This record gives sequence, C-alpha cells and structure tokens, in this order.
Amino acid sequence: MAYRAGRHFLQIPGPTNVPDRVLRAIDRPTIDHRGPDFAALGKSVLAGLKPIFKTAADVVIFPASGTGAWEAALVNTLSPGDRVLMCETGHFAALWRELAQRLGLVVDLIPGDWRRGADTGAIEAKLAEDRGREIKAVCVVHNETSTGVTSQVGAVRQAIDRTGHPALFMVDTISSLASIDYRHDEWGVDVTVAGSQKGLMLPPGLCFNAISAKALAAGKSAKSPRSYWDWQPMLTANKNGFFPYTPATNLLYGLSEAIAMLMEEGLDNVFARHIRHGEATRRAVRTWGLDLLCANPAEYSHSLTAVLMPAGHSADALRQAILERYDMSLGQGLGKVAGKVFRIGHLGDFNDLALAGTLSGVEMGLALAGVPYRKGGVAAALDFLIDPKPAEPQAKARATA
Repeated sequence: MAYRAGRHFLQIPGPTNVPDRVLRAIDRPTIDHRGPDFAALGKSVLAGLKPIFKTAADVVIFPASGTGAWEAALVNTLSPGDRVLMCETGHFAALWRELAQRLGLVVDLIPGDWRRGADTGAIEAKLAEDRGREIKAVCVVHNETSTGVTSQVGAVRQAIDRTGHPALFMVDTISSLASIDYRHDEWGVDVTVAGSQKGLMLPPGLCFNAISAKALAAGKSAKSPRSYWDWQPMLTANKNGFFPYTPATNLLYGLSEAIAMLMEEGLDNVFARHIRHGEATRRAVRTWGLDLLCANPAEYSHSLTAVLMPAGHSADALRQAILERYDMSLGQGLGKVAGKVFRIGHLGDFNDLALAGTLSGVEMGLALAGVPYRKGGVAAALDFLIDPKPAEPQAKARATA
C-alpha cells in the first residue's frame, strides 16, 4: 500500500483521536497492580472521575467497552422478570434494550422516530399508569450517538418525580460525558453508564458506572447472576486503590492524564468548546442545503452531527469517496438509518482548525461524489468560528435543565 502523507482524519463520533499526552502516558511501563504505586494511581483516578460525573457517589471502572457498563448497571440492580422502561431514541438505545431482554428483563418500550429524544410526557404517563409499581427502572440514552440527538435528562428526572414513582433512573452518557454538561447528583440519576473512547479521549477499553446510594441498596435484593460485573468486590478493593482482578493499568495511566487535561481546560470551557463546534457544523450543513437528522433544535447534540442524504444518494458512497480521496473517516448510518445519514464527530481533543479541516473534507467530498449541495458551508462555519454569535437559546436552556 502506498504511503499517504499527513494524518488520517478520524471524524467518527468515537473512538475519538487520542491526544499525544494521553498516548505518552499509556506508553509508560506497566507496574505491579498490587503495589503502592498502583494504589496511588487507583485512588487518584477514582477520585478524579467524580467531578466529571458531577457526583459525590462511587464510580467504578471495568475493563470493557460501554456495553459492559450497560450490563453492569442492570445486573447489579434488577432481577430476571423485572420491568424496565426504555425509549427508542436510536440504535444504541435499541441495543441496550436487546441486552436487557437477553438478561431476562421485560422491556416496556416507548417508540420513537430516531429524530427526537426521550419523550418525557410518555415516560410520565407510563409511570403514572403503573399503580402496582412494577416498573423497576427507567433507562435513557443521554446523547444518542447514532442520531445526534440529546435527551433532556433533568426533564426526565422531573417527570419521574411528578409521579412519585420509585423506579431507578439509569442514563447512558457514553457519547456525552466530558463533552456535554451532565449532572449525576443534581439530576437524581441512580446509575450513569460511560465509556473511555469518546469525551474522555482514551482508546476503547474502560467503562464506568457512577452509582447512587439507592442503586447500591437495590443491589442487595437484585437476583440477576453476576460475577465479573459485581459492584461489591470492586467497591471493596477500590477503597485502597486496587481492583479485584488484573486492571487495565496502562489505560488507567491514560485516564489519569485525560482527567488532568479536562481539569486544566475546565469543564465549563470544554462544554462551551463543544457547543461552538456543534453550532459551526450545523451552519455548514444548512448552507450546503442538507437536512439534520435531529428534528428538535433544543435537542441538538454538541458532540456529533448526523446529516441526512438527499433522496437517491448513498451516505456510504459519500463516506467511501471521502475516505479514498481525502483520508477522512466519517460515521456511518446505523440500524434504521443505514445508508441514509453520515455522522460528523466533533468531540474530544478537537479544536477550530480540526473542525475546519473536517468540514472542508465533507464539502469536497460532496462535490466529488456528485451529491447536490450549495457551496459555502465551510465559509459559513468559519465565519461563526471567527466571530461567534451568542449560543443558541436552546443550548443555554439545556445547560440549566
């Protein structure tokens, strides 16, 4: 294969580009995971994660992808035959539902069109109807990676509270944590699910659960089989900075560095940067004359944008043309929107020039692939980046929801 000059643009919505500081940290020699140096590392990363989740609760780390964190959330709190309420907001919400069903849980699904977030009114109505309190958990994907739609987690919490329902509240933040404002404690979340490979700027391989006292109490009566995913051995070992089995030491080095980088930038600045890049991307898409998959401006994602292709044109053909000519990877459409959308990731270790290059690759690709569009999308994005107008009112409102 011929050498290609320059770096590959990995603009899928995760895994994201791993910054050099994190790569250098991961490159350190592995140490004794039962020794004092590792204990210091373990305590540091476990404490450092709490401000990112905005919680005082325990956070546990498993060596796994985000799918493992889904399973851990369910098996530690629920029993086979329990009912859970889920919303069909996209491909990953559908996968979480399938996993729950394979674990023997009964899923009540609120259907959706994959263009909107969790329906808080429907959640409230379902819980109000459940006079026998048979629903044991409400599970919501905060930022649906397949659609570029962000659900209103605070509003879901309020809907649950209005019914007085005791169901646990579980939230998937795999493509939002450390990119979009998230508040585990303030929003009354019982289990938050996250992964390492997106806003935390690491390679895939670590997953997380932030766990409320209510969720820990539910675990005492939960009868789902669990061993590897059991919180209790993890929490016991974590008190001294250790893990109950061999940890992913080098990824923990990287996590420590990623936490340091986020704290140096400041989480509010991280969120503001993602808001700017999301808005700049949407301005480019609108100028091109293309449509966003997300139908509600109040639910626009700040970490990725899903773009609908014009009728008769394949998103996969466009992505392939861009990859072959410009060495840039864009996210494919998944599930019901396969071939119909492409996804632009703008999260993680990402700046204005990286976004400018990404959008330039898309605009050149549209021309190369013969997709009907209007020129000027990149210019519209650059105009905004040079002189940004105030953030969208919807974004400001969501930040305090």
